[in-house]
Amino acid sequence: MPPYQHTITQEVRCSGIGLHSGLEVNLIIKPAPANTGIIFRRTDLPGKPSVPAHYKYITDTTLATTLGVGDASVATVEHLMAAFMGMGIDNALVEIDGPEVPSLDGSAAPFVLMLNKARPVKQREKRAYIRIIEPIQVRCEDKTLSIYPDNSLKITYSIDFNHPLIQQQSYSMTFSEETFCQEIANARTFGFLYEVQNLKENGFALGGSLDNAIVMDDSSILNEGGLRFENEFVRHKILDLLGDIALLGKPILGHIVVHKSGHALHHRLLQKIGIQTGRWVECAGFLGQHNPQPGVGYVNVVAPTAPF
Repeated sequence: MPPYQHTITQEVRCSGIGLHSGLEVNLIIKPAPANTGIIFRRTDLPGKPSVPAHYKYITDTTLATTLGVGDASVATVEHLMAAFMGMGIDNALVEIDGPEVPSLDGSAAPFVLMLNKARPVKQREKRAYIRIIEPIQVRCEDKTLSIYPDNSLKITYSIDFNHPLIQQQSYSMTFSEETFCQEIANARTFGFLYEVQNLKENGFALGGSLDNAIVMDDSSILNEGGLRFENEFVRHKILDLLGDIALLGKPILGHIVVHKSGHALHHRLLQKIGIQTGRWVECAGFLGQHNPQPGVGYVNVVAPTAPF
């Protein structure tokens, strides 16, 4: 993780279907000044209200993470947020004309391609980190999510599904842009054919298809071409975790150990980190880094005309 904040040089855009809403959505990612964070703006609503990408604005964690302020909400933000985190983008304005981030192929890979095209660029201000100094844990029945002190971000994740193609899987990684792009970003969301009708009757997965999710029946994968990784399922769970952890608003340094978690438990961990301030410290920049020469490798970004 570089010691200085980053934004993008130019805006990029995409269109697609929301996985759960089934609605066609247009999304534009624009540069933003240092210390802005990631901000969503609902351009289809009166006044174009803004929703900060922060865990304090999480309003729902049913099958995805939804952010909201007043009547404005943005659902299924986790894949895009994981891409921002994976590419080291601290500050950006996301304009969206619908209630849900487009699913695209069900992974973070299309968003990574967009951000590469947008050309990430360093800003003047140092990045602030949250460094865990004492363990923090949340638990719900047999699901556990813990974070331990470490000088980098590490993730150890295990899952256990009663399905012959998944069963028990585990994966460990030390976070970096390279490992994220190569090992995690391409992993797609997944679901079971027997659940589809029930989900749709309850207003979920209305835009789900073999184009944006791995779908399994009792014994096989229905997608042409099969899996991208043998253990794509646990890798995608890591992707979801990274997208939710990004809602802390600052990169975190610690070893996250997970067993059978999900968005709701991710949210509980973020809340507990926010409350237990004595178990972490905030540090700026990165140890061992020197102040660079003024005016070298920086960009000044003009704030968008509408207020956040």
